[in-house]
Amino acid sequence: MRLAVNIDHVATVRQARMTTEPEPVAAALLAELAGAQGITVHLRGDRRHIQDRDLEVLRQVVTTKLNVEMAGTQEMVEIATRIKPDQVTLVPEKPNELTTTGGLDVVRHAESLKRVVQKLSRAGIKTSLFIDTAGSQVRKSRVVGAVAVELNTGPYADAVVEDRDQQRRRVVRAVKVARGEGLEVLAGHGLTYRNVLPIAAIGQIDELNIGHSIVSRAVLVGMESAVREMIALMPR
Repeated sequence: MRLAVNIDHVATVRQARMTTEPEPVAAALLAELAGAQGITVHLRGDRRHIQDRDLEVLRQVVTTKLNVEMAGTQEMVEIATRIKPDQVTLVPEKPNELTTTGGLDVVRHAESLKRVVQKLSRAGIKTSLFIDTAGSQVRKSRVVGAVAVELNTGPYADAVVEDRDQQRRRVVRAVKVARGEGLEVLAGHGLTYRNVLPIAAIGQIDELNIGHSIVSRAVLVGMESAVREMIALMPR
């Protein structure tokens, strides 16, 4: 199982003062040195954290996998086809949300998503869809041409203790459906050092995407130590 580190909130701290530090690119390099096998950033329409310049520099220096989360807008597709990250993860995006709050409705928006996936594919970019765990969403992701899905673990992470096992079972079922469809399986959202173990123990998940918890830990112990501590919790 791989760990991809989302460095958005390094940029959040920088943008709070509209200055030049901390440097997200430096955080990405430290995460890779500590063993992360991917770097994730979300280029939002409002540019609240990651900026275009960050993406351009990251493309030049990231040596593992650069995964860019973005809405499927014309602007973002044009940026992706120019920068050519290793992977684009299409996500829903609302202007006033603090963070992504749910998965794409692939069933409802299948035709528009299919067109976006085709454009990215023609540019040689692998596409993943960030989705909730319903089997219908997983199966439709394959239909529109995605090669991977990232399962939303937010409901699991946010659940009260007595409901968490039920939410985990939903993730397990979604993983099985995705594997049956021949999709690569990623998972993420809301995962922390305290709750990651039950998700990491699910077989056939290829990669976990974790950001806020690692960046929060890095404030106290440094990025390399924070990444190594998370990797130590994951199956080898």
